[in-house]
Amino acid sequence: MGLGGPPAWMLGLPMAVVYGSLALFISVLHNVFLLYYVDTFVSVYKINKAAFWVGEFLRSQPRSGAVLSRAVVLARVQALGWHGPLLALAFLAFWVPWAPAGLQFLLCLCLYDGFLTLVDLHHHALLADLALSAHDRTHLNFYCSLFSAAGSLSVFASYAFWNKEDFSSFRAFCVALAAGSGLGFVGATRLLRWQVEAVGRELECPALAVDGGICGEELLVGSKEPGSITLGQYLRQLAQHRNFLWFVGMDLVQVFHCHFNSNFFPLFLEHLLSDHISLSTGSFLLGISYVAPHLNNLYFLSLCRRWGVYAVVQGLFLLKLGLSLLMLLAGPDHHGLLCLFIASNRVFTEGTCKLLTLVVTDLVDEDMVLNHRKQAASALLFGMVALVTKPGQTFAPLLGTWLLCFYTGHDLFQQPPLAPVGSAQPWPEPPAPPPAQAPTLRQGCFYLLVLVPITCALLQLFTWSQFTLHGRRLHMVKAQRQNLSQAQTLDVKTV
Repeated sequence: MGLGGPPAWMLGLPMAVVYGSLALFISVLHNVFLLYYVDTFVSVYKINKAAFWVGEFLRSQPRSGAVLSRAVVLARVQALGWHGPLLALAFLAFWVPWAPAGLQFLLCLCLYDGFLTLVDLHHHALLADLALSAHDRTHLNFYCSLFSAAGSLSVFASYAFWNKEDFSSFRAFCVALAAGSGLGFVGATRLLRWQVEAVGRELECPALAVDGGICGEELLVGSKEPGSITLGQYLRQLAQHRNFLWFVGMDLVQVFHCHFNSNFFPLFLEHLLSDHISLSTGSFLLGISYVAPHLNNLYFLSLCRRWGVYAVVQGLFLLKLGLSLLMLLAGPDHHGLLCLFIASNRVFTEGTCKLLTLVVTDLVDEDMVLNHRKQAASALLFGMVALVTKPGQTFAPLLGTWLLCFYTGHDLFQQPPLAPVGSAQPWPEPPAPPPAQAPTLRQGCFYLLVLVPITCALLQLFTWSQFTLHGRRLHMVKAQRQNLSQAQTLDVKTV
């Protein structure tokens, strides 16, 4: 940070805008990654199924940063300044063949997912650190959704460059995205650090400006300071945190459903609607499905301010169940309703994922109150949520392809005219139904489309009904957290 300070007009930007802009630099990469990485390795690099499944399985293994991160505000901002550009470099490694397809897939996926986990962890943890009240946190989340929607526009631009036969123009497009994202992370984190340091000086809290602590008080798991705890003690405390356990159970299902929709959205469009909509319409639906959740989330956040996050999330689960049952009764031949359901299912599911960050910040407050911590362990708790729910994103593509193969006999990885060879597979191959009785691929896609959200909604409504951190209890926790903050630390509100 040895360069001079920023222009005065940049320091005058609201911190919520600077914080939200980090979501732009994540979204501009991650949406393109989600849309193209499977197609690139399956259709362009010709990866085999065993290598794909092994890569996805190893992706679900714990990352050390997801649990052991213990940074405070300035340290988190500095970490974002490093990990953001590294995420951009890991993104670039997907689009140039530099190793055998199976090995490249494994290494690229682990590197990218590891840096994405670190970036998401620090970004979400800052939400709990920069604001305490529900209003301020929804304000920060509003800007995250706004900038994420802007970043999702990269999906529309990608259609002009995507070509499986000539990959050079798409590679150049990805280089431009990575360069813009990496530079954006560097600039935004520097500006955010300057703003936080300025707040620390105004509050006459030198520790905030110098060593990243909040007036010198911080929770360090495994430190030697009096009152510190070991990682084992922290995990035992979490195991007794009833609301945390119910939440991660619900969120595991939500992560699975979000990634299931991302992975199979193009497949549903192709096999359920390709004969009834034009290619440009399908491309538009695919692109808008990445932008609409963030715009829709702006409305959801206004509902959260009025009714509370718990009621809004519960309403979204009921809506998901109702729409899925209606689609199941209507059948696959109502193409207008089917088109609306495919789009709305992804939009509402992704919108729910965005709101759950606010619930985790409330869990951070409850954890601090229950265990009488000097400072909120926000990074640790966000990391534990990410760790426990990580298998959801791995099993989404694996379970989806297995169910489709089991029900219809169709193997998405089959590459004619070559027949599958070898018997070593990470999952036993399901027996295909006899050809005369095998349902069509269209039928299989339809039942997968409606039965997965019905199952997820029922599981989530049950687990969410056991979650008690809302209403009077939430107000009580907020009041006690506020008292702890006033007694032990300076309450830094910078929204």
